Amino acid sequence: MTTAIELEGPRSGRKAGDARELVILLHGLGADGNDLIGLAPNFAHVLPEAAFISPHAPFPCDMSPFGRQWFSLQSREPTAILEAVRAAAEHLNAFIDKELGAHGLSDDRLVLIGFSQGTMMALHVAPRRAQACAALIGFSGMLVGPELLASEIKSRPPVLLVHGEADEVVGFGAMAAARENLTANGVAVSALARPGLGHGIDQAGIGAAMAMLGERLGNRATA
Repeated sequence: MTTAIELEGPRSGRKAGDARELVILLHGLGADGNDLIGLAPNFAHVLPEAAFISPHAPFPCDMSPFGRQWFSLQSREPTAILEAVRAAAEHLNAFIDKELGAHGLSDDRLVLIGFSQGTMMALHVAPRRAQACAALIGFSGMLVGPELLASEIKSRPPVLLVHGEADEVVGFGAMAAARENLTANGVAVSALARPGLGHGIDQAGIGAAMAMLGERLGNRATA
């Protein structure tokens, strides 16, 4: 095991010791934590007592002069991607454990929200943690190493997958493939297809995510 890279990124919402939930947003390739932290005010409507953090991925993007990456896509071979995801998972798990400890929370108060490569990380890490998180929401991603999940799964958090039917980066079929594999392994999965949407997040997807968070963790927002 390598020494974990200490991750950090923009934060919003409640501070350590004052939060009832922890929401971690995982950005995609070539972006950084600033890309998703702007979603926090939407989710704060249903989780007003949550802490939000969007960590910068551990590595500089090797496909552009700016941005970060969870893992390289210079090689698209499935074995190379799986190896890279496993390596990045060590850093992400260490970050999750540190943040949960700082906030005095357990996994059942944790939400992972990913976009693209961030979704790939969330789908890899969450089912392999000993305790299920409260919810996993994945936009425009895919399940890496699906053939290994049956032998490696440890927990079964509820999952919402949202994917644009016109996604030009991660094909729309990745959502159905992930849903089929997760469901076969006992994970409760909801899926939302977005007609005409490319590789991105729209208001309907945000609304579906808000509804799931309210259902899983309770809407305590005041009028």
